[in-house]
Amino acid sequence: MSPGVDALLEQARAGLHRLTPQQTVEAVRGGALLVDTRTETQRRDQGDLPGAVVIDRTVLEWRLDPASEWRIPEATGYDREIVLVCREGYSSSLAAASLQTLGLLRATDMIGGVDAWLAAGLPTTDRPADVRH
Repeated sequence: MSPGVDALLEQARAGLHRLTPQQTVEAVRGGALLVDTRTETQRRDQGDLPGAVVIDRTVLEWRLDPASEWRIPEATGYDREIVLVCREGYSSSLAAASLQTLGLLRATDMIGGVDAWLAAGLPTTDRPADVRH
């Protein structure tokens, strides 16, 4: 494998069953946890996703590892389906691969990120974001 971020991204995505925006909606309806890792500025510019939990990328593993003392209540087990979303679908792929390394084998991300969500005409919400620190 060649070095560089493109190779890292390719390796990360090789282990993911990535979802389209519409598949993400269906996964959430089926009980998947939707996690938004975008920055506050990106969320302000693009809007918040209905039903998403916002977790900063810097603490993502601690909040979603069911064995972590800093986990969120939704981190109920290693078999939990988790769909990560970022702005364009790049950093979410790397984050999902990291979660899989932790044992969260059903972690994945959304192809194209929130840009694709908006392009698909899917809604954002006016409700305050569910931000977890």
